[in-house]
Amino acid sequence: MHLTQSETIQFDDFLKVDIRVGTILETTLNQKAKKPAYILKIDFGDAGIKTSSAQITEHYQPEQLIGSQIVAVMNFPPKKVAGVLSEVLVLACVSETEGTVLLQPTQFVSNGNRVL
Repeated sequence: MHLTQSETIQFDDFLKVDIRVGTILETTLNQKAKKPAYILKIDFGDAGIKTSSAQITEHYQPEQLIGSQIVAVMNFPPKKVAGVLSEVLVLACVSETEGTVLLQPTQFVSNGNRVL
């Protein structure tokens, strides 16, 4: 989706989206997903450990993800995804040519830090 000038938002609208950094603790294949996906347990520091189902199997192996930091939206309502209560939305770049690539900090930051 491309934003046009008429679809711009105010900075206060952006601030409503709670985007934070977390570290992946566990990764398992989501056997119930129609498209290949992992169930992720992610540590967000003071915000707690959250679960997400993410379709990121194309470029990532489960053992490779353990200890990786990711970026996620924290304040969407929890949603049942292929039998998993997904509490956060892990952010990624999605492209027809490159596939799905996680957004990740380039340096370690504390879990739970807000992205602005």
